[in-house]
Amino acid sequence: MHTFLYTAQQARVVFGSDAWTVLKAEAGLLGARKVLVLCTARQRTLAQRAVDALGECAAGIFDQAVMHVPVAAVRDAQDAARTMQADCIVAIGGGSTIGLAKALAVENGLPILAVPSTYSGSEMTSIYGITENGIKKTGKGPRALPRTVIYDPSLTLKLPFAVSVVSGMNAIAHAAEGLYAKDGNPVLALMAEEGIRAMASGLRQLSPNTSSLAARSQCLYGAWLCGMALAGAGMALHHKLCHTVAGSFDLPHAQTHSIVLPHAIAYNAPAAPEAMQRIARALGQDGVCAAGALYDLAQSLGAPMGLQDIGMRDSDVDRAADIAIATPYWNPRPIERDGIRTLLQAAFEGQRPA
Repeated sequence: MHTFLYTAQQARVVFGSDAWTVLKAEAGLLGARKVLVLCTARQRTLAQRAVDALGECAAGIFDQAVMHVPVAAVRDAQDAARTMQADCIVAIGGGSTIGLAKALAVENGLPILAVPSTYSGSEMTSIYGITENGIKKTGKGPRALPRTVIYDPSLTLKLPFAVSVVSGMNAIAHAAEGLYAKDGNPVLALMAEEGIRAMASGLRQLSPNTSSLAARSQCLYGAWLCGMALAGAGMALHHKLCHTVAGSFDLPHAQTHSIVLPHAIAYNAPAAPEAMQRIARALGQDGVCAAGALYDLAQSLGAPMGLQDIGMRDSDVDRAADIAIATPYWNPRPIERDGIRTLLQAAFEGQRPA
């Protein structure tokens, strides 16, 4: 067995509970007295339920979380936290809200209690990103890691099926990349493979019955494990491409992950054969090309298959390739401009990986 290093994430996970009955007590364990609740404008009602549950501990709501965490939103949230004298952040929602909470915590050091309502898995990582002047920059630090995560499957019941699919594929991307990332190890590999299996199984069950609490629970369980895999193993080519494409061209985050994933996996397949075997096995396609199996899963669930379908222009492909190779992440296969350009063109057109 290869030598490896494993550092456990210091996060408390409360799974399967009614979030509103445990929220105040969990915030109290963090020493919270004045809690700032973050959300998007569309999830204001959900945030108000959190305020009601927190009672006198609630300081107020900031409902301006938006996709890709623009620096202006971070500054506005910082002003709100300062004005309300907040000593804790509760983030209700998906990756946009939790991403804002992370960026805010990096600035002011406030503890985060996350209540995810999608399958992004961001709540389990200390990775954060901020977009400024059209460029999304990422970082990693202990302040960005939520101290407590409450997983309540009932909060995902109203998540539209189309959004559930791309959010779930986003989570699968975390685990798939974690299987060949630089800091991977046997413990994280177990989490990643089980996370992919659980998420794929849950999404397939959701297809005929979007109100199935059992299927929602399976998806949320998978999201947790996929997030754990990314948190420990780190990122490589896939995440670099998605941060580049989505952040620079203002494309929807989860859809971008879903589309790019099979192509990034195909690019890295020759350099990571064991990871490919695990991905295919987790999808119930043992012995099949992992990239093709991921593409087929997304297509069978009705996900968008090409970047051109979500707003990217053909003229953007060259610029995306240039940005991606300018500051590349570690990757098992060397990053070559021609190869990345070909990968992005295939993702743009929605071609099935060979």
